[in-house]
Amino acid sequence: MSRLNPGAGSQPAAQAAPALSTAPARARAAAEWLLAALAACGTLWAPPGAWAGDAHDASAGGVPAVATAPAAAGGAKSAGPSGAAASAGASGVTASAGPAALRQPALVTPKALHAAMLAVASAGQRLVAAGERGTILYSDDAGATWRQANVPVSVSLTALQFIDAKQGWAVGHQGVVLHSADGGATWSKQLDGIRAAQLALQAAEAAPGPQQERALADARRLVDDGPDKPFLDVWFDSPRNGYVLGAYNLLFKTADGGASWQPWQDRAANPKGLHLYAMRGAGGALYLAGEQGLLLRSTDQGESFTALAPPYKGSYFGLLAARGGALLAFGLRGNAWRSADRGDSWSKVDTGVQAALAGGTELPDGTLVLVSQAGDVLLSRDQGRSFAIQAGPAMPAALPLAAVAQARDGALVLAGLRGLRRVPPPGPPAPAPAPPAPAQ
Repeated sequence: MSRLNPGAGSQPAAQAAPALSTAPARARAAAEWLLAALAACGTLWAPPGAWAGDAHDASAGGVPAVATAPAAAGGAKSAGPSGAAASAGASGVTASAGPAALRQPALVTPKALHAAMLAVASAGQRLVAAGERGTILYSDDAGATWRQANVPVSVSLTALQFIDAKQGWAVGHQGVVLHSADGGATWSKQLDGIRAAQLALQAAEAAPGPQQERALADARRLVDDGPDKPFLDVWFDSPRNGYVLGAYNLLFKTADGGASWQPWQDRAANPKGLHLYAMRGAGGALYLAGEQGLLLRSTDQGESFTALAPPYKGSYFGLLAARGGALLAFGLRGNAWRSADRGDSWSKVDTGVQAALAGGTELPDGTLVLVSQAGDVLLSRDQGRSFAIQAGPAMPAALPLAAVAQARDGALVLAGLRGLRRVPPPGPPAPAPAPPAPAQ
């Protein structure tokens, strides 16, 4: 398969990232969508400097050229969760440490609208999207036009979440965690792979016990490797309490909105160091999903994550919580599985597609939406028990999709390897067929 691209965000994937444990290298599925998407970004990136000076109209799909966000005073800074200013040096990250992509702000350019976008989310009435080369865009008119945010790094960003209209986090390559306190207009760096490795080593040194030798070896390998491993998802359940997770069992927790981070890998029952792709809360529990059928559950508010019996041995790229507490896990080859008993048992959901399911969201009316690598948009109005493909002349061509969010006017905004696209709101459910007429 295409291995993770752990580089600076300007080169295609070239080398396999080493495992964090001493276990033999494992075979990986060649079709894993998210990793393929990240690697594909390498083929879409222009050479360094190719975006510079290009001021022509970069409209795409009828969307006007991207505008530039006003710069924050003193550079790309934002107020931290406590209201104090947070700079790129938060959590001990120094401005001079690490590869250039950790120090170089994202290039502001009209071509940002064409960038591969891997995440999109709502921040109150605003939409925010993130993708390659540190590009973050935001829209205050339901996705009709977009402005480019000030971002202090130029690594590719893989996921983002807003807990309210102001507070949000984005994660990505080279172990980057970004925070915004102004609805996504400006961002500050809270963590990167260099600092994350240092924190892992400090935690291993301070925790003697039967597993310390292995923990020390893994932490030292993280330090030696440098910031080559991405975070792939972020999950906050309050403005202060959250997690970031990613390749090779990377898992960190914060209890202060990201001002500090604590290694949490040893709390997850993942001895093979499998990639973690998604986290969600549902029905009073927390869940992690990953490759090779990995499903974990915490019933003690995230203090520990134990393994669930997986209904499917392929990779899960996302989780959705349906109303009523049901959980949906989705991933490779159109697979989706639903649990109504906190993961103790699962039922297969017929999605009607064979392509990998890469992202999803719940709409305000309870409708669940999934998007696929083949460009499919799937809707469920029965809490994930069944899905129907959204069709119509306004739907985009079959291009890979990574994420979806709903604009304030009801339209769906799709993020993918060719940028952002608005599509009409989901139509009403099809009427039930009329009962047959009684026999005469």
